[in-house]
Amino acid sequence: ALFAPRMVLVLVIGDLHIPHRTADIPKKFKALLVPGKIQHLICTGNICDKPTLDYFKSLCSDVHVVRGDFDDPIYLPGIVDSLPESKVVSVGSFKLGVCHGHQIVPWGDAESLGAMQRQLDCDIFVSGHTHRFSAYESEGKLFINPGSATGAFNATLKLDEDPVPSFVLMDVQGVNVVTYVYELHGEEVKVKKIEHTKSQPKATGTGGVNLD
Repeated sequence: ALFAPRMVLVLVIGDLHIPHRTADIPKKFKALLVPGKIQHLICTGNICDKPTLDYFKSLCSDVHVVRGDFDDPIYLPGIVDSLPESKVVSVGSFKLGVCHGHQIVPWGDAESLGAMQRQLDCDIFVSGHTHRFSAYESEGKLFINPGSATGAFNATLKLDEDPVPSFVLMDVQGVNVVTYVYELHGEEVKVKKIEHTKSQPKATGTGGVNLD
């Protein structure tokens, strides 16, 4: 089952590019996302249209969105200007920092992501923009990129690389968080699980272990 009792679930999703590059979130994903089961929703930006934002609000009352480089006032009138470039959200004992990721130079660069994480002073740093899922630990912090929920094309992808639609669910319990990444391969949804424990004061980091 996707949902179990007493879960504190955080949906991490972004880079949808609706309607410019794709029509909608995949039906296989929508079937998994049940209204009222998710406590927090964090979007890395590039929603690009109001119906998608309204859909997010139907899933969860606590919705946090940062501005992506393709979020345009024409498609999100009266909304885009209020979206922050970055923000920090508290979930249980964790502080989650989030930004779209186009501000990170080079895009997806671990050293630059680490600098932004330290600037936001967060335990978990969430970013998007690359349209590729990634997850890794560095210096005791967790770095997550949920990829593109629609599998939208991106200039960072190789010419022979097919985008893989993906999103992330995080189950936060005390100082532990279990991250589930959902990827759509053809008509099959595949799930990967990653476990992380919040670093305590004076604890040593993991030295950048890749969890992909």
